[in-house]
Amino acid sequence: MSAISVGTLLLAGGVTAGTAVVFAVLLAVKALRDFSTAGPQLPQDIINQYRPYAARAVVSLTFWSAIVAFHLAGVGVLAYIHVAVILGLTFSVPVAIAAAVTGLGAAILLRFQYLLLHCPAVIVASSHYRISRFYHLWRKLSPQRLRLLNIGLMLAAGALVLVSQGVLMSQQQWTLSLGLALITVVWVGAFRAASGSPEPRPRTTGKTDPDAPNILMIGSDTLRADRLGIAGHHRKLTPTLDALAERGTWFENCYVPCGRTAPSLLSMLTGTWPHTHGVRDNFVEDQETRLQVPALAQLLAERGYRTAASSDWCGADLGKFNLGFQELDLPGDSWNLRYLLRQGPKDLRLFLSLFLRNRLGKRVVPEIYYIGGVPITEQLGKDVRRTLSRLAAGGQPFLLNAFFSTTHPPFGSEYPYYTLFSEKAYAGESKFVMARLTDPFEIIRRQGEPRTEFDLDQILALYDGCVRRFDDEVGRILRHLHDCGLADNTIVVVYSDHGMEFFEHETWGQGNSVLGDHSAKIPLIIADPRQPEARRVREIVRTIDLAPTLLELTGATVPPAMEGVSLAGCFTGGACPDLPGFNESGIWLTELPGIPKDHLRYPNLLEMLDIPDHGTGTLAIKREFRDRIIEARDRMVRSGRWKLTYHPLEQGALFQLFDLETDPGCRRNVAAEHPDVVANLQRLLIDWMRGDRERRWVDEHMIRGRD
Repeated sequence: MSAISVGTLLLAGGVTAGTAVVFAVLLAVKALRDFSTAGPQLPQDIINQYRPYAARAVVSLTFWSAIVAFHLAGVGVLAYIHVAVILGLTFSVPVAIAAAVTGLGAAILLRFQYLLLHCPAVIVASSHYRISRFYHLWRKLSPQRLRLLNIGLMLAAGALVLVSQGVLMSQQQWTLSLGLALITVVWVGAFRAASGSPEPRPRTTGKTDPDAPNILMIGSDTLRADRLGIAGHHRKLTPTLDALAERGTWFENCYVPCGRTAPSLLSMLTGTWPHTHGVRDNFVEDQETRLQVPALAQLLAERGYRTAASSDWCGADLGKFNLGFQELDLPGDSWNLRYLLRQGPKDLRLFLSLFLRNRLGKRVVPEIYYIGGVPITEQLGKDVRRTLSRLAAGGQPFLLNAFFSTTHPPFGSEYPYYTLFSEKAYAGESKFVMARLTDPFEIIRRQGEPRTEFDLDQILALYDGCVRRFDDEVGRILRHLHDCGLADNTIVVVYSDHGMEFFEHETWGQGNSVLGDHSAKIPLIIADPRQPEARRVREIVRTIDLAPTLLELTGATVPPAMEGVSLAGCFTGGACPDLPGFNESGIWLTELPGIPKDHLRYPNLLEMLDIPDHGTGTLAIKREFRDRIIEARDRMVRSGRWKLTYHPLEQGALFQLFDLETDPGCRRNVAAEHPDVVANLQRLLIDWMRGDRERRWVDEHMIRGRD
């Protein structure tokens, strides 16, 4: 007769719960000792006001850590009980505690190894330790080895359960046998339910209306236009996008008005310039999120379209602003102190990230699921395909905007993408992601560092791996679109919010410089199945032209408030409009290399941040700095082969002219040789700046208007 009884199972549950609670509390204590929260470090008086909220956030994360630890420790205790049944051992509390600790430790080690290989960006984002410490372990890992290890563990566990059940049945302990079997099934089932994410099945629709085509927008944050194979990149990173361009229209010279996410996306979806919709950067007050201009999703919804937006950590702006999307599958606003505090200190974040970057985590700790700097390309791709299946079954025309963070710094991607173009012998700190970009002080300090401080070749290799990762996910989405029977009636748009500078003009990042085109120009491909002829458009277009274009392609009226123009004529072989492209820099985080000594300046970002409403926690720029920031922006205008750049100085302004046909890198100022071109482009640029209704042009500067 077995020494284990039904009462033993209850005692085992108590041991498991106790071990989990002790572990979670110790983890929280360590996290608080080494406290580091996500986001920028604000003045101490603001931090003090949020201490109670931060404490509640830590308690919440500790609770979920205990829940996860309970499940993991329970695996060890269950294994011990099965062994005790087989060997006829008496249940021992100390041994059960040791088994719980062993099960918990083994699960953490196994999951850590899995993520170290398959998505090391998760570990880098929340680790206090230098990632290079784990390179020796990483070199020993491979998908095959991990797969064999998992198979071996599952076989051993299965054998253990079968043998113990055989022993109990032979002893006719039916109640204990059933109870132990049920607990084992529940434990395994809970794990599979939480972590499983099956590939969505395509669902077809019989309802199509060629006069009301669907629209599928697929974007990737920080995707450079020159990375496309059709643009001549030597690594051929984008076979899917290249094939899409070969049956659609590729706009070779598409410019964003500002190389920052919020103003760029809002201009794209409202067809208006930033000085019209009012959002000039990512840091805005709550009342400024209520836009006063119509948006694409809102206008299509009024025509009977179903509108939806999905994204990972970069796409909160699609829901933060009133753009008219009826369905939102997005993170919370990352420019919000309450949201950042809910992500907790690093040790808690790391533990929960190991086990809750799945659909359970998305539901109970979304701030961990959407942790900044870690794309969830695979999960987001599945979510997009699942939404496509549901929309197909619904029968309504739809607009679905899927926005990925796959190509955003610090350029972390899944295995094997981060290894595709990297040197195998590389052993620096940027092996998996661009180093030292998870701490807010490092991000700000590194903006001002010279190229010599970066392993640029490795960073470019990581970036190219991210581009390939995005391209592959787009391929999966397009195949699913076809399998749902939607391909023949869906306009596909591939876009980005801005590009990325890699020291082409002495600095890195987005929206810092207007000299080169690498931040201001984006890839734009529009494939309308009703227009099968491929087109390559070399004329200048702007992202504010996208919303009017899509409205015309769906038969909708373009509202007068939209400042962009429709490009629909470009698809049919007609003449494309001759448009000037405008761009302005974003807020500089710190002093940047290469700017003129007498350039207008302002304090670094941390000195300018404020929380106007402590109830909401939204981060915004202090009002006293807003005029100075706008006055200090660099600007440019592109028309045909020419680009004119504007740098505001303490006295006057610096204008430079570049001929992009002979000097695409903008290295040689030819303003003195073409004064007539400079004069014409100056007029265009000044007229555009005068579109800001609160400002007027006086003595080569924009200042507050006087009525």
